[in-house]
Amino acid sequence: MGKEEKLVVEVVAAHNLMPKDGQGSSSPFVEVEFEHQKRRTSSKAKDLNPVWNERLVFSIFDHDDLPYRAIDVGVYNERGVGPGGRNFLGKVRVPAAGVPAPGEEAVPQLFTLEKRSLFSHIRGEISLKIYRTTGDGAPAAAGNNDKRVAKAKAHVPEKPQTKQAAMAVVQPPQTQKPAVPPVGPADHPAPPDVKPVVLASGSPMGHEPYPGAGVMPVGQDFALKETRPQLGGGGGGGGAHRNKASATYDLVEQMQYLYVRVVRARDLPLAGGGESHAEVKLGNYRGLTRPAGTHYWDQVFAFSKDTIQSSAVEIFVKEKDKEDFIGRLAFDLSEVPRRVPPDSTLAPQWYRMEDRKAEKVKGEVMVSVWFGTQADEAFAEAWHSKAAGVHGDGLASIKSKVYVAPKLWYLRVSVIEAQDLVPGKEGAAAMGRLPDLFARAQVGNQVLRTRSAPVTPNRGPSNPLWYEDLMFVVAEPFDDVLMVSIEDRLGPSKDEILGRVVIPVSAIERRMDEKPVASSWATLDRGQPGGPGRFGSRVHLRLSLDGGYHVLDEATAYSSDLRPTAKQLWSPHVGVLELGVLGASGLMPMKVREGKGGTTDAYCVAKYGQKWIRTRTVVDSVSPRWNEQYTWEVFDPCTVITVGVFDNCHIDKNPAQAGGGGPRDSRVGKVRIRLSTLETDRVYTHAYPLLMLHPSGVKKMGELHLAVRFSCANTANMLHAYIRPLLPKVHYVDPLMVRQVQNLRFQATNVVAARLGRAEPPLGREVVEYMLDHGSHLWSMRRSKANFFRLVSVLSGPIAIGRWVDATRSWHRPVHSFLFVALYVVFALFPELILPTACFTMAGVGLLRYRWRPRHPPHMDTRLSHADAVYADELDEEFDTFPTSRSGELVRMRYDRLRSVAGRVQTVVGDMASQGERVQALLSWRDPRATFLFMLFCLMAAAVFFFVPFRALMVAWGIYVLRPPRFRNRLPSPAMSFFRRLPSKADSLL
Repeated sequence: MGKEEKLVVEVVAAHNLMPKDGQGSSSPFVEVEFEHQKRRTSSKAKDLNPVWNERLVFSIFDHDDLPYRAIDVGVYNERGVGPGGRNFLGKVRVPAAGVPAPGEEAVPQLFTLEKRSLFSHIRGEISLKIYRTTGDGAPAAAGNNDKRVAKAKAHVPEKPQTKQAAMAVVQPPQTQKPAVPPVGPADHPAPPDVKPVVLASGSPMGHEPYPGAGVMPVGQDFALKETRPQLGGGGGGGGAHRNKASATYDLVEQMQYLYVRVVRARDLPLAGGGESHAEVKLGNYRGLTRPAGTHYWDQVFAFSKDTIQSSAVEIFVKEKDKEDFIGRLAFDLSEVPRRVPPDSTLAPQWYRMEDRKAEKVKGEVMVSVWFGTQADEAFAEAWHSKAAGVHGDGLASIKSKVYVAPKLWYLRVSVIEAQDLVPGKEGAAAMGRLPDLFARAQVGNQVLRTRSAPVTPNRGPSNPLWYEDLMFVVAEPFDDVLMVSIEDRLGPSKDEILGRVVIPVSAIERRMDEKPVASSWATLDRGQPGGPGRFGSRVHLRLSLDGGYHVLDEATAYSSDLRPTAKQLWSPHVGVLELGVLGASGLMPMKVREGKGGTTDAYCVAKYGQKWIRTRTVVDSVSPRWNEQYTWEVFDPCTVITVGVFDNCHIDKNPAQAGGGGPRDSRVGKVRIRLSTLETDRVYTHAYPLLMLHPSGVKKMGELHLAVRFSCANTANMLHAYIRPLLPKVHYVDPLMVRQVQNLRFQATNVVAARLGRAEPPLGREVVEYMLDHGSHLWSMRRSKANFFRLVSVLSGPIAIGRWVDATRSWHRPVHSFLFVALYVVFALFPELILPTACFTMAGVGLLRYRWRPRHPPHMDTRLSHADAVYADELDEEFDTFPTSRSGELVRMRYDRLRSVAGRVQTVVGDMASQGERVQALLSWRDPRATFLFMLFCLMAAAVFFFVPFRALMVAWGIYVLRPPRFRNRLPSPAMSFFRRLPSKADSLL
């Protein structure tokens, strides 16, 4: 059994501390707290630059819980007057997410001391060395430590030592500086002077990774890691089976919040009905409601418990544009009640306000204050203290939301024929010309056209016939219209409209099966002011909204929903999928903010079926914690849920960024989880690597911590789903062409992106396209290699069996070969044993492999994706736009490479065709002598098969094939030589 791990915090030194003893100096000591364990160093008398070099050792109760814990370090001045007398000199919170493991080098870190409140007078830095060990607290051997420190220094951006701790205010909006474009850690410039320690000041939120933001290990780990967080406030989930709790949030860690709801005020001493607003203040955080003349605000403020820096929360009511307050309230946090759902919402009450002298004044305010968790109904719409620096339009983009994608339908437009078409002015002027007629249909921005009508003897040019289907994607509610026009092609890019008809999509008949709907004639409008004219041209159409299909907006291989559009055709759901989005760790900084260095404003998006979810945005953190839980109904277990992480680029939005289409959220990575690979009622808690393919290669952007549980509602229905067709019935009765499916998927993605972009906050097109894998159909040499090696892996089994049979025929192991021959003779004499033995063998192999079954869900595999051995030019080709934007010389080189690859494929296809043509040539008399010999062989074989029992023939054939090598000839068999001499059509090719 291994030794117990310990966390060691080595307090090295501090310098430039604030004098607090009244005599121009201080007697500092350091107190460190980790998981309710407190340790302190000795005090250094009268020293503003103390040196301790003391190790404080802490027990680690749960190793897998480290990414979610923090180390609190406080520096104090020891006054020596009474027990516990001390002055605050500064504090630091260091996340334990990246503490070096036993055996890794420990690098000293220099942290800027932070204030405890707005009125704290703090300065100075403290140097710490933090690591894990299994021994007595001695650090790991640090060979060449100076080079390691210098390397880490070059990767971490230097932050100013003077830290501004101004209060964050929500109203009124303030002007923020534009964000610098996203950079990676390699883009951070090295400072001119290299100090012996690494500067890694923590964020005010306390979520920056250790040792520095964005510093990735040298050997990146792309593997899946199992974690054991404290789910639902109880024990770790891990991979153990857990009874489903009654609480709604049992797959996430409980996060405690102080909620303050300010509803309204009355009887305020305001002249002329002026506007007023409420201000909620807790320590260093201050939030404001919007000014209202009716004194009605009804706004909720949420303060995270780990950021509470005061023992009381204060509420001020102020007149608009005035600093002095009308009245105030104060609530002691020790007396605030705690609410646990499903308890009803806490009722607000009227409170009499006080002035500065704590005397009652005129005016009352309706307020409710309580402690709760993220399961509270007010959590989603509340103002959050950790996002206090976000102002204006950015506030709407950081809230968590649930989106419902529109229900998509296939619109089938069957253009059959047209009658009594009158040529246009330009077409009539061209005498002796046959019209080139075609039909064009348009729904929204989707435009399709038929082929040109063929000229037949029994139909005149004014009565064209097409009989062609055009397919569109439309979404409920049906606000669009269908416009069908008949046009005459006069020349290149020159068409003349002969008539058009406009039909509302909502008026089109819906069908649930493959039976065609009734067709109808529609009168064409030629756009003449005097009406349709003497002759009424018309077009014959069959229109239907096909609800029996499933509209594919994802690839079938990893689709999240396979139900038909029509709800009447849905089967009962087979289970429930629950997803707990816990957090992320080690995210790559995506932007740089002045005074904060590299940072990320991360949020998470999950898509399953029609339901999309978006977590709240955690501002300025590369180790965000969301702890949000969502639920989906599952109708097919063989589906995939997709979870992606993005960087919110709308927080720093300003008019300068609004041009060019506005900011676009940056991709961090995504994860796919197939539900059929999960055991029912088991909680899976893992850290999934977020992998992104860049032009420079594959990069690990961080880790996403998820908790997943698939609960089965009806086992019989779930097992029956495995034998149902993958797609609805209409897909097999009236299948769509492959070209149509690709085009319709592209249209469906555009429709979904347009609809979700109209929500508030909008889900950007770049997010929707990334989640739906919009560009997966484009050519990529890397994907082609990956698919080729996948095929080779599949064929490796039959190839291995063939090699084993060939090795048996070689008689290198006579005992094995003899047993195989004996087994073959038994099966040849008793063929009724073949199928039972094969089935029993496969069942036995499956039973034996149950012990080594996969214990973890699959994840993105860089080796399978062929991303770990890809060339730079292949990646540049994959990231190229369509059509290409590269130079002509580069495109020519890639085209030549593609021609060489296609030439090899062409040769293989030609060889396969030649073998098939040789089989056809056996009886085609193309080679008369070969056909005569084959017919003679067939007559002789028929006689032998008639008189000799089939079992005897099989035994004789098997013994002949498996005979020892000394009785075989190395030359090809006569039958193979005869087959290879048969003619093929290859000699007829040009």
